[in-house]
Amino acid sequence: MCGIAGLFGPPAQGGEALVRDMLRVLRHRGPDDEGVWGGEGAWLGHRRLSIIDTSAAGHQPMVSACGRYVISLNGEIYNYPALREDVAAASAIAWRGHSDTEVLVEAIARFGVEGAVRRATGMFACAVWDRQERVGWLARDRFGEKPLYWASHQGGLAFASELTALERAPALRGDLDPAALSLFFRYGYVPAPYGIYRAVRKLEPGCLLRWKEGETPAITPFWRLGDLVEAGHVDRLTDPEQAVDELDRRLRAAVEGQMVSDVPLGAFLSGGIDSSLVVAIMQAVSPRPVRTFTLGFDSPEFNEAEHALAVARHLGTDHTEHYVTTADAQAIVPSLGAIYDEPFADASQIPTWLISRIAREQVTVCLTGDGGDEMFGGYVRYPGVPRLWNAIKSLPARSFAASALESLPLGFIDGAMGFLGPLARRYTSRGALGPSVRRAAGWLRAKSRDELFEMTMSAWLSPETLLLDPGPASASWRSPAPRFDDDLEAMMWRDSVDYLPGDILCKVDRAAMAHGLETRVPFLDPAIAAFAWRAPASMKIRGGQTKWLPRQVLNRYVPSALIDRPKMGFSVPLHAWLTTDLRDWAMSLIDPVVIRRQGVLDPKAVAAVWRAFLAGDSGLSHRVWTVLMFQAWQVERGR
Repeated sequence: MCGIAGLFGPPAQGGEALVRDMLRVLRHRGPDDEGVWGGEGAWLGHRRLSIIDTSAAGHQPMVSACGRYVISLNGEIYNYPALREDVAAASAIAWRGHSDTEVLVEAIARFGVEGAVRRATGMFACAVWDRQERVGWLARDRFGEKPLYWASHQGGLAFASELTALERAPALRGDLDPAALSLFFRYGYVPAPYGIYRAVRKLEPGCLLRWKEGETPAITPFWRLGDLVEAGHVDRLTDPEQAVDELDRRLRAAVEGQMVSDVPLGAFLSGGIDSSLVVAIMQAVSPRPVRTFTLGFDSPEFNEAEHALAVARHLGTDHTEHYVTTADAQAIVPSLGAIYDEPFADASQIPTWLISRIAREQVTVCLTGDGGDEMFGGYVRYPGVPRLWNAIKSLPARSFAASALESLPLGFIDGAMGFLGPLARRYTSRGALGPSVRRAAGWLRAKSRDELFEMTMSAWLSPETLLLDPGPASASWRSPAPRFDDDLEAMMWRDSVDYLPGDILCKVDRAAMAHGLETRVPFLDPAIAAFAWRAPASMKIRGGQTKWLPRQVLNRYVPSALIDRPKMGFSVPLHAWLTTDLRDWAMSLIDPVVIRRQGVLDPKAVAAVWRAFLAGDSGLSHRVWTVLMFQAWQVERGR
């Protein structure tokens, strides 16, 4: 896990100085070492977080033994021992060390860039320069665990792990992209291939970019999730008991493979299904107690720490927990615009940053349970959206009903809680009935199941009501969808190609790397993903219970009584914070004078949503947070 930056086809003068300047702002990603190579048509830079082969033999950028290829790698290649054997079988080689980077660059020398990345299992973003053909390559891992930005630059191409580094390129224009802005305010993040600037793009997961002077950069996929979907339809799992056995075996192999490290290693533990399963397997294969880390909250509706502690005690881990205070939030919130170098508005970024800081005090690598929801049907929206669509699709005058519900006073709606009883609480967001009804009312206007799913994933359903210049509607950026067997598959695919890389993995990468902490995600091992897409919906959601398959595996390690409870998610008491201790900070960012001067947002729209939020409508938290995070990002850049 590191930071990379560089130039293909740079001007003859100033290339090294520019790359070193880019590396300076990436030091947090790689505090252990720095390297620059170049002068032959390209400059490659690297900041190193030493994990495997911490000796000088792992220094980057690294040149292949034949001298033809130079690589700068961010990430880890988990199957590097097997890949090393493949390389050795292809031709004799005198190895200089045992780093995964050396294995990958030698694989490139023997199999080509595409052949090597197809063989590689891991999380990575890398740049490769072919000195013989004078061709530059960029590659990003299958699910987008590692980030990679790029932009045309003075007849060449500039690239970096973070936008902040790419902004050091003097020719880069910082004009905001209206399409990216609209997408950000809808989802809370900027999805690839968009960048917040018109001139910048993110390389999409599973893709290669080829650059050669005088040619337009060519982007091609080396891996498609759609291929797994189609292959899963051909080779469906049919025996549930055998499926549980196979998932157990595959998870053990993935977890053991990702526990390889020459530095201290631990795991995040929330007490939920996914992180508990990862930790349980880690502890089962580890000769000593695994170090685990948990965050808690004083608000019971947000707190899972006691559940995590019970799991840790049962497994016998070396457990550390920290309860988040408002002071913690106050300390980190003003820095979020710098940590997330593009506008990013998933409020769980706060606890993710905090748990990464706490873990880094003891370890350099942490395994996480991310990806389990997308692979095995874990989100409550998966059973919820089809059920809701079936309930509302035939209702008359749905648009009228939506408007009527949206106009009801919050107090009136809350007063119905006692009358509706358990039914109301079942569909309530953390006990707040009024805000939940207000937010869900708009969903009655959905014209299809797909549109309803889109609405549940959106902060601002109509970003054009907030933006002064929303620009033309953006064309779909997603790859063509494969054929799906059911609604669950369609939603899981959408989350896997969009929400997972754009939100979840971005959140964890930036938060962890801010502290020089590497995170690894066993559920995104290609063998696990291939298996997950072979499993029918009945093995993912059964009897209304999500993630049926992982639950059955976890029951082999942890008593079900410690796990069986409603899913909470990694949330924070955002409304309480923003209306009390963080209120002054928030109001400084949305001051109408500041917003009018910036000329991006409509001050009236911002003021209206803020007034409703202060009046108790916590269902507007996501909308308010997108505005605040965009403003924090602008202020960080002096806008």
